[in-house]
Amino acid sequence: MNRLTRFVASVAVVAAIAAPAAVRADDQDTIAYREDIMKTLGDQAASIGMIIQGKAPAENIVAHTQILALAAASALDAFEPKVAGGESKPEVWAQWADFSKKMNEFSMAAADLAKTAKAGGLEAVKPKMQATMTCKGCHDVYRQKK
Repeated sequence: MNRLTRFVASVAVVAAIAAPAAVRADDQDTIAYREDIMKTLGDQAASIGMIIQGKAPAENIVAHTQILALAAASALDAFEPKVAGGESKPEVWAQWADFSKKMNEFSMAAADLAKTAKAGGLEAVKPKMQATMTCKGCHDVYRQKK
């Protein structure tokens, strides 16, 4: 084997070894991003719940509903790379039409909640909160707790 052939073969071996590690790192980043988005949704729902219960300042309702709506709007995109792992069950991608429909409905409901909070404040949000936060239906099918 001449030097050039050995060099090319060495580069190919290094690339073959490094490529799976890079893919795994990218997959882990995808999963971490997705989990961060879902955590943000949970944190905002908890904060809104505290406000509704009178345990946190009512004047923050608009901010929290807006953050919820923004996170909900980006949530489906976090699942589109179709990287299994984290708390997501394989059913997310196997039943993509149903999953994406539910995520889009949630996003629209969260946007409506933010609009309601801005227009009518806390009292207007209270009756809509239960209808908006329908996480259990999706989580029962598409989420596995670690």
